Amino acid sequence: MSSPFNIGFVIFPDLTQLDFTGPLQVLSRVPGSAVHIVAKSSAPVPSDCGLGLVPTHTFGTCPALDLICVPGGNLGVVNAIGDRETVDFVRRQAGAARYVTSVCTGAFILGAAGVLEGRRATTHWAFTDFLPLVGATHEKARIVKDGNVITAGGVTSGIDFALSVAAELAGEDVARTIQLGIEYDPAPPFDSGHPDRAPAGLASSLLSGRYAGSRSAYRASLERAARS
Repeated sequence: MSSPFNIGFVIFPDLTQLDFTGPLQVLSRVPGSAVHIVAKSSAPVPSDCGLGLVPTHTFGTCPALDLICVPGGNLGVVNAIGDRETVDFVRRQAGAARYVTSVCTGAFILGAAGVLEGRRATTHWAFTDFLPLVGATHEKARIVKDGNVITAGGVTSGIDFALSVAAELAGEDVARTIQLGIEYDPAPPFDSGHPDRAPAGLASSLLSGRYAGSRSAYRASLERAARS
């Protein structure tokens, strides 16, 4: 019997649960895959919407991963960047993984681990200007692949990313079957999902409101990480 394809999601307090659960739902259906939910300890991990997430492995018990995925999470990522155990685990696993991936601001954890140096990458639109702080060049796309590193944009981009990986691993027919199985057929009531299409002023109001504090915290955390 061949070994399973080990897929690991790194979770941490205050992550955005859809960054994690969107691609989890897709990649868990890839034939021959084994999914691992990895955290510093085995205790439930709170997400930023109050949903608790239960790890299957700790950093110490996780097997070697073929694909590592790091979700984002507003201020949760700031704390993860400053956590040496988390960054070291990502760096170790990324060194041997076939695919090194992130969703949303999880890109900055990859960056703190040195993975994005000299790479093209993307992240949530509100934070793309910080990618040069981790040595990356922003590419305006929902999914960016540079070698074995794949970064996805904000939150729901993780589903698109996971379907593209499923197609690469198991073929387009399998990926289409997964898409149909989860009835992923987006038809949002508003065309406001990207700053290029949102009503005038909406993006700037988010930048000066919801994301203002976290942008300051990201910059400070990434600059500290660069000095350490």
